[in-house]
Amino acid sequence: MAILNLIGRSPKFRALLDEINIVAPVDSAVLVQGETGTGKEVVAQAIHEAGPRRKNRFVALNCAAIPAALLESELFGHERGAFTGAVAQTMGRFQAADRGTLFLDEIGDLPLELQPKLLRALQEKQIERLGGGHTFQVDVRVVAATNQDLWGMVQEKRFRADLYYRLNVFPIRLPPLRERRDDIPLLIEHFVEKFARRQGKSIERIPDEVMEALTRYSWPGNIRELQNVIERSVILTTGAELRAPIAELTKSELQDDDIHTLEDANRAHIKAILRETNWVVGGPNGAAARLGMHRTTLIAKMQKLGISRETIERSTEVRESYTNVPQSLPMHA
Repeated sequence: MAILNLIGRSPKFRALLDEINIVAPVDSAVLVQGETGTGKEVVAQAIHEAGPRRKNRFVALNCAAIPAALLESELFGHERGAFTGAVAQTMGRFQAADRGTLFLDEIGDLPLELQPKLLRALQEKQIERLGGGHTFQVDVRVVAATNQDLWGMVQEKRFRADLYYRLNVFPIRLPPLRERRDDIPLLIEHFVEKFARRQGKSIERIPDEVMEALTRYSWPGNIRELQNVIERSVILTTGAELRAPIAELTKSELQDDDIHTLEDANRAHIKAILRETNWVVGGPNGAAARLGMHRTTLIAKMQKLGISRETIERSTEVRESYTNVPQSLPMHA
């Protein structure tokens, strides 16, 4: 069966396609887990398109992007006058996705007080609009996604166990891009063609050294980061040969080249996420949320591993100063 918008050939990618084909025809809930940027919404859309609900709507909601006070209304709708500013009756995402698929991204950010209402909607297939007493029947297939350790959140009492089990009927783990390097050349070619067409350019060749450097890079931001780099590369390209900012990627990779122990790997991973979030630790889109831990836990880990923005920037300056020292000079006092 063809799977739309998914590109790859690696063993892990083929295993992912098999899982999608297995679960798509049934109505069971699916929990898609993976690092940020691995394409969780694309997989959810593929499940919808490969199943019997494809003729109806695919509705997406990012639970981390909606303020907690408005999230219940977004999910279930509200009646006129339910709260200040509710000037008209509004249908929620559950009703909008009736007979279709509802994709709940960043499900780990769903407030605890809303979790019983979501559980009831899943179990009973019934919802009530905010401020109303009437019950509506809904027929919705739910695909949820998270980059957090949801089971760890259950153990920490930050996510309901019964809701976790209801969502985790068919778990799918998306491998990070560094675990499916065979797919990177295909993705590069796809994005080059896509952005060249969008920008009205004709790019006929990707130099071998560019393809090798892009394939070798670890891509901490996964497919989203790759897509952004290729879009920038196409913008920079003025001829028929792709021009990519390889030096920037190489510099980023060199900052974490001394990985020998598990502690080194943890330090490198936390640093990569912090750079990706521009050193924002807290909040729904901060590094702590992406790493699936409390803000205070991440701060404690950073202190233990000696991670601070000032330290990293100072280390980078030292590396660059050594790089610029003539080879004939001694590297010690």
